[in-house]
Amino acid sequence: MADTGADEGRIVVGVSGSLGSLAALHRAVAEARRADVEVLAVLCWTPTGDELGYRRSVCPPVLNAGRDAAVARLRQALDEAFAGRHAGARLRCQAVRGDAGHTLVRSADRPGDVLVLGAGRERGRLSRLIRPSVTAYCVRHATCPVLTVPRPPLQRDLEALERGHGLRELVAGN
Repeated sequence: MADTGADEGRIVVGVSGSLGSLAALHRAVAEARRADVEVLAVLCWTPTGDELGYRRSVCPPVLNAGRDAAVARLRQALDEAFAGRHAGARLRCQAVRGDAGHTLVRSADRPGDVLVLGAGRERGRLSRLIRPSVTAYCVRHATCPVLTVPRPPLQRDLEALERGHGLRELVAGN
């Protein structure tokens, strides 16, 4: 009987297109090369108005448009991460409808899987209360190891600019 690879672990990586998720994608590919396993890049999406809004007013064209937009975002993220070149590892991609944390945990369900995630943005208490951290959810609920990749320096610099600290903080090196 031929080995289908179903029992082989994978590197499952959450992709959103953010700088943090692109850093996680690069780390996932590096880990996959080292372990000679497949990378499963997963972009999670929900219909416009979230799942609850969609259930109240089912509209297949809206659902199709949401799925198409998610696939386009995933392609764009891969193009940005690898400049249109081969990633250097076996790479499979999926745009999956569902809440990001729950869907990523469900996707990393094989023995030997490792879930790789970007650390995300720094957020205040209110923001965390309204929209909990996907990374924290996955760390708490995943049955496999979870590797969180720190925010890249460029992302930290951009966040400093958004907070209004401007160039002073960047020049001072904080």
